[in-house]
Amino acid sequence: MLLFERHIFFLTVNLQYNITPSCSLCLQDGGKQKLEKAKITLNDCLACSGCITSAESVLITQQSHEEIYRVLRNNKAGVAEQKVVVVSVSPQSRASLAARYGLSSSEAGRRLTAFFKGLGVHHVFDTSFSRTFSLLESQREFVERFHRKEQDKQALPMLASACPGWICYAEKTHGEFILPYVSSTRSPQQMMGSLVKGFFAGQQGLNPQQIYHVTVMPCYDKKLEASRPDFYLEEADTREVDCVITSGEVLKMLEEEKVLLSDVEPAPLDTMFSSVCGDELLGHAGSGSGGYLHHVFTHAARQLFGEEVKELTYKTLKNKDFQEVTLERDGVVVLRFAATYGFRNIQNLVQKLKRGKSSYHFVEVMACPSGCLNGGGQVKPLPEQNNKELLQQVEDLYREERPLVPEEDQRVAELYQSWLQSVGEERARELLHTQYHAVEKATNGLLVKW
Repeated sequence: MLLFERHIFFLTVNLQYNITPSCSLCLQDGGKQKLEKAKITLNDCLACSGCITSAESVLITQQSHEEIYRVLRNNKAGVAEQKVVVVSVSPQSRASLAARYGLSSSEAGRRLTAFFKGLGVHHVFDTSFSRTFSLLESQREFVERFHRKEQDKQALPMLASACPGWICYAEKTHGEFILPYVSSTRSPQQMMGSLVKGFFAGQQGLNPQQIYHVTVMPCYDKKLEASRPDFYLEEADTREVDCVITSGEVLKMLEEEKVLLSDVEPAPLDTMFSSVCGDELLGHAGSGSGGYLHHVFTHAARQLFGEEVKELTYKTLKNKDFQEVTLERDGVVVLRFAATYGFRNIQNLVQKLKRGKSSYHFVEVMACPSGCLNGGGQVKPLPEQNNKELLQQVEDLYREERPLVPEEDQRVAELYQSWLQSVGEERARELLHTQYHAVEKATNGLLVKW
């Protein structure tokens, strides 16, 4: 078994051949033998922000902008299997591209809509809309877990599940121990997958396979999430999200088309699955990683303790990526939440849980330091910029969007009534929630120390 060292994390990679003693570099008789080249599949990736998030050695052929061009070319060529192409853009990606071109986030959204439609895309949606479902379901799930915490010792802390890098790490490193704590609520990307391949397909009279659904994300790990078997529609023989491209890949598309986003004539925003007010896109309060801590905390304070929390006070602990928020009644802490970003902080959190020393009720967990706005797929700084300055600029643009209270989104409320109630409680849960799987450690494989 070979050991490659890089960073501080572990990845067990299943090889597509059996390792035997003769595969070692040095044979017992002193001779040497050249090893076969290892092949890695998406299911092997730990999503630890190493090779996969810097695209150094793993090529994902079905998850690239080239694949989008192939589908669009086929549509224009009039092939028999025409696809309705839908692109769902994350607010983090929108802010990243806005920073590169000196635009507001909403301006970038309108111009991206025009750019994609100019290529042949039919619909451009905004994942802030699907994130409203994720926030509402997270709030409800937390209250339900809180009520059963005395009977179920693994009900709390509830660990946020929107980050696929964190989920891969949890499944492959801590498995059965950690997974009961992880929220079952789908991420905004996969909520949009349900909306597009479920409700939208039905509304348009289409089979889900007739839709080619692309998402634009700040992180390469979202490609892994879209590839999970849990998000494959067996009956329709299609994924809920067919292709994920990053903010940086959109920049590459613009460059290949020899287009500056700032020069693109804006187009009206698609309103079916977008959170809009006039020609402005709306966001959510809280962190740049979705605001899960903010919304679950304020909802829990109101529902469980009758407290209306107008503003959260964050206390920084070991570093800026580990912060805490508490609610006190009569001098007693009744809610203790944390935001934990980056694998070093995540490891500390997990070790506290294993020792029974975690006092948290909820933790917003993100694999990337500084969260999703600093995702590995975001647009890189120009030569004259540094990372810190660019990140601050992206964060400012992200926070310029007017926040929408999830409970006040009438379009989402209508969909809960018209769509989710019509499919029945069990199917509605499948559309809004998911499950996780502990991964057995490989007995024959390549151990990579990241």
